[in-house]
Amino acid sequence: MAVKIRLQRIGKKRSPHYRIVVADSRTHRNGRVIEEIGRYVPTNHPSIIEIQSERAKYWLSVGAQPTEQAAVLLKLSGDLANENGEFKNTIKPQVAKTPFVPDAKKKSVLLPKVEKKAPVEDAPAAKEAKAPAAEAP
Repeated sequence: MAVKIRLQRIGKKRSPHYRIVVADSRTHRNGRVIEEIGRYVPTNHPSIIEIQSERAKYWLSVGAQPTEQAAVLLKLSGDLANENGEFKNTIKPQVAKTPFVPDAKKKSVLLPKVEKKAPVEDAPAAKEAKAPAAEAP
């Protein structure tokens, strides 16, 4: 029996959730499974990858072949051995970003805000000049 480690889609439209399962390669994607060994939620930030390492290593040792997507997830979690047979976790922990503090000695690159100019006072004087001309005819 050819056994595969693959993703089984669950969830609703536009909200995918996956189970990482061990199944016979001849069954449907969402068909009967032998064992569920983890889950993957790509829509969260950061995405959630939970894999039972002992069970994944067991199934790989007895000859289960991971699909491309499952192999990527197993490699990220450190459950898939590399060419040398070493298990290496490739997920890097998130480092808290330090807030930006501008140097007080250097000048700011940002331009200062420009205030709007007051309206010109010549406009009312022009209206007064036109008014007497209209009365003359």
